[in-house]
Amino acid sequence: MSDTARMRSISRYVTIGLIVLVVLVLLSMFAGRFFYVLQTVEEQEIGVQFRSGRIHQIVGPGVYSDVGLFVDLRRVSSQAVPFTVTDPEIITKDKQRIGLVVSGDIFRPGLVQKELIRENWAQYRGLYLDDTLVVARVQDQAKQAMKVCVGDRTFDDNIIGTARDDLRQCIDDELDELASQMGLTIQNLVVPEVVLDPEVQAALDAIVQSRLATEKAAQDRLKALAEAASEQAKQEGEIRVEQSRIQEQTRQQTTLAQLERERLLSQQAVIEAERANELAQLETERQVIESTKANELLAAQRDAEINLILAEAAAAKAQADRALQLALAEMYAQYPGYLQLQIVLANASALSAADKIIFVEEGMAPTLVMPGPGIVPTAETIPE
Repeated sequence: MSDTARMRSISRYVTIGLIVLVVLVLLSMFAGRFFYVLQTVEEQEIGVQFRSGRIHQIVGPGVYSDVGLFVDLRRVSSQAVPFTVTDPEIITKDKQRIGLVVSGDIFRPGLVQKELIRENWAQYRGLYLDDTLVVARVQDQAKQAMKVCVGDRTFDDNIIGTARDDLRQCIDDELDELASQMGLTIQNLVVPEVVLDPEVQAALDAIVQSRLATEKAAQDRLKALAEAASEQAKQEGEIRVEQSRIQEQTRQQTTLAQLERERLLSQQAVIEAERANELAQLETERQVIESTKANELLAAQRDAEINLILAEAAAAKAQADRALQLALAEMYAQYPGYLQLQIVLANASALSAADKIIFVEEGMAPTLVMPGPGIVPTAETIPE
């Protein structure tokens, strides 16, 4: 082969290889649009199956495959997505500034809410597939809910006592209403921290110090009164201690009597339960014996029926054999030649390969001499 022919052959192989490579690349690019095989939906997910760009069905955990035009399987996590949002400055109804920290969990629609996924997929598919997007959206809505709830309340109604619980419930309700429009659910919402302005904090500290001083003065006055009444209280206490001792002895005796009564009742209950168990055991044994007898009687009846059937079958067989013998006898009587043929066949079948046949003339009878010492087997024929 010349160098030119060899170069042409190599060039042709290279071209074919490039074409095959391009075809494989195109197939790898578009294959995912026409089928998927053994795609797994985990326990904490739901699967959204697409055909021709439309939602075909929404399925639970499992392994799925599909073939068709533009098929796809997207997974939506049903796990909680935690979020935390901080708003350092919110104005209360009485023009005070506070800050709030709110946290909770975001839940996407589950398998029981698959119709909600169908309705909202076109608008909120990014929120269903991307945790970062859904956290950012809920954080914005949480800030709005925080401003609404704090702005409707005074400073005291936002931070003092049970007002904190009312504030948390208000934010929870507002945020849940906003999130439900996107098919989301907010749970476990808490307000772990209220951030106060430094000036407000200083004013509150001064109020607390003043309140503590007032309470201390009141406590000192109460202490003096308590010391004055201490002796009287001590004497009254000794009397009450003695009365309590007597009452306690009476109570303990009453309790012991009640316990003894309960013990006797418990023993009686145990005896009755044991008797009931023995009766139940006897009843069970009786039922077992009756069941065994019934089974034996049924088996005997079935054996009798089987023997009767076998006897009828034997009688029928005997009748059939007798009818066959009668038919053969009638045939032999009607056709003597057939009978003679059967005799010849019987004689023929009686001979074996070791048998000897002696032919003699008609009217002659063969004489057989059995072999013995010095005797050669012979056969002679003599006239009758």
